[in-house]
Amino acid sequence: MVRIIPMAASSIRPSLVCLSAASPRFPASLLSSRNLSYSHVVVPQSKLLCGVNTHNLLRRGVKCLGVAESGNAAQASTSSTTQEDDLLKFVKDDNRRMLHVVYRVGDLDRTIKFYTECLGMKLLRKRDIPEEKYTNAFLGYGPEDSHFVIELTYNYGVDKYDIGAGFGHFGIAVDDVGKTVELIKAKGGKVTREPGPVKGGKTVIAFIEDPDGYKFELLERGPTPEPFCQVMLRVGDLDRSIKFYEKAFGMELLRTRDNPEYKYTIAMMGYGPEDKSAVLELTYNYGVTEYDKGNAYAQIAIGTDDVYKTAEAVKLFGGKITREPGPLPGLSTKITACLDPDGWKSVFVDNIDFLKELE
Repeated sequence: MVRIIPMAASSIRPSLVCLSAASPRFPASLLSSRNLSYSHVVVPQSKLLCGVNTHNLLRRGVKCLGVAESGNAAQASTSSTTQEDDLLKFVKDDNRRMLHVVYRVGDLDRTIKFYTECLGMKLLRKRDIPEEKYTNAFLGYGPEDSHFVIELTYNYGVDKYDIGAGFGHFGIAVDDVGKTVELIKAKGGKVTREPGPVKGGKTVIAFIEDPDGYKFELLERGPTPEPFCQVMLRVGDLDRSIKFYEKAFGMELLRTRDNPEYKYTIAMMGYGPEDKSAVLELTYNYGVTEYDKGNAYAQIAIGTDDVYKTAEAVKLFGGKITREPGPLPGLSTKITACLDPDGWKSVFVDNIDFLKELE
């Protein structure tokens, strides 16, 4: 919060000290607010108040008031700049990592079967919350304390969701896209784009859909410590989004690619290089500023050392806090939730508390 410290009253008082109702030389009628402007006070130049020429006295008083106001403004500006610099440094130095992505599915067992058999993921853990009527399943290619994973949510009795047009796809790096596609077909999976070079590039890719309709891009890439490597979301103003994720989230702009032939531009952002860590792929389609987000995709969770300062940074740099920082009810895990300028939700989780959850 910006703290504005008013200038001391003594900085104005000397210029007006003689303008009191008790002064026999200055009528009370001239002290009214409408007569405070020196241009409306008619007093002979030969008459001095407290040894100071009246005209100059009032001029000095008005000038001093202006100095006080500009001083306060300068102080507020300096304080605001200091706060911004402090938060930028915190965000840059904070230990951040993409922890997991959360989305909803209509049949948990069916989805787990598809991800483990077709995509080679492992079921890491499950938790059922009967009082809240939902179940979570965590899947990925390595332990949660070091890998980006998926958190599936099944809400009791809900078997279908609207994915919307804003969510794009997830990315998985594989050694051989062709073989992976053949396996998926053999297991009854849906292939929406056959293996081949990406538009405007050389990387071999393919697209598939899971049983709920979520798209996965398969990218042919050498061995990587983070096979689950991308989350693609569409945004309405790419420059605005890049600035927000750099300043509020502390992400690095890894690269951009413009494809005028296909009328879209992408920006890859993250906390490490694409071949070693999960990244956020932001896509801007020419002329499209808003998207229907549906109700299927939920959020990305990111680790932080301080959820309270993180919330301050998000607010300062254009985000909206949807859950104030603090511990979850019934748990000691501290979180804060926010929306980016396009309305995409993220949750920041205290790093130490997150590791305690995994014990």
